[in-house]
Amino acid sequence: MKWIQRAAGAVVGSAVGDALGAPFEFGPQGAFSARFPAPGAGGEMCGGGGWDPGEATDDTQMAVLVAESLLERGGLDLPDIFARFQRWATSEPKDIGLQTEDVLTNGMPWDLAAAIHFQVNQRAAGNGSLMRASTSAVHFAAAGQEATMEAARRIAALTHGDRAAWEGTAIFHELIRVTFEDIDPLAALPDVLALVHPDHRGRYATVLAPDWHPEQATEFNGAVWPCLGSAVWALRTTTSFEDAIRAAIDLGGDTDTVAAVTGWMQSPPAGPSRSVSPSQDSTDGCCTRQIYSTLHTASEAEPGAVPHSPRAPALSRSHLTSGSARRTTRSASTSNPSTG
Repeated sequence: MKWIQRAAGAVVGSAVGDALGAPFEFGPQGAFSARFPAPGAGGEMCGGGGWDPGEATDDTQMAVLVAESLLERGGLDLPDIFARFQRWATSEPKDIGLQTEDVLTNGMPWDLAAAIHFQVNQRAAGNGSLMRASTSAVHFAAAGQEATMEAARRIAALTHGDRAAWEGTAIFHELIRVTFEDIDPLAALPDVLALVHPDHRGRYATVLAPDWHPEQATEFNGAVWPCLGSAVWALRTTTSFEDAIRAAIDLGGDTDTVAAVTGWMQSPPAGPSRSVSPSQDSTDGCCTRQIYSTLHTASEAEPGAVPHSPRAPALSRSHLTSGSARRTTRSASTSNPSTG
């Protein structure tokens, strides 16, 4: 399979999972299958919960922003990514994680905003850095193991001061990279876990273990490690894109993000033609056009390495403490605090 096909499968597979899961966010377990009991019957891009049919959430919107920065700036420009995030956050998006919103609107510089938020709140391990990682994972896949994991950590640190979020995003980047080398990401997990910071390796080893089930999670799946663990569980226990997405959404909770992460890893094998095209009404038109433009540009560009420059913030000791977190939308109950 060509590189661009794999890239398209990962990015568009994520967008499809996001759009399918959005109407069921914070709903009960099994809601998707209760509404669509017959697999393959069609109509699943139904909308609901404030979302139009196929509308992309903040997961896909932020992934597109990352992609546009990487391509337009010719590599990793962290201040530019942060500035794009800030502009988006102030444009009144329909959905934005509470933690992400606070970091992007607290008036602090790009290299301090997330760290200060974490120091004050001690909760910054939501899945908001993981949910947007499809485009950066594809971009850095050719740069090698060390470069892609370092890029993941640095981009995650723009909005999430807890190293748990960095490590989960780095794991995902590396799982995507190995698929470009025709390596089964499930088989690669032991080697990938060995690269995780020792302070966080144990929690990821638990949720990524072959015998782990999402029902064993001790935190809501809006936290980064149960979110990633749930997506890997869906990948491990199914054999097709459709079944994996169905399993992810049926878990309930943060359904759009769990399905988006699942969609990256269990992406349609033939690329976007198997899931969405710009001429179909299956995903939000504006975001779909952005995705296709991004992929077209990416197909003509060499994926970049992480530049060692003053633009890259130091991953300082102040970030190393971990804490659990959840993600929510503006419309979610304030009795269920979240930091996504």
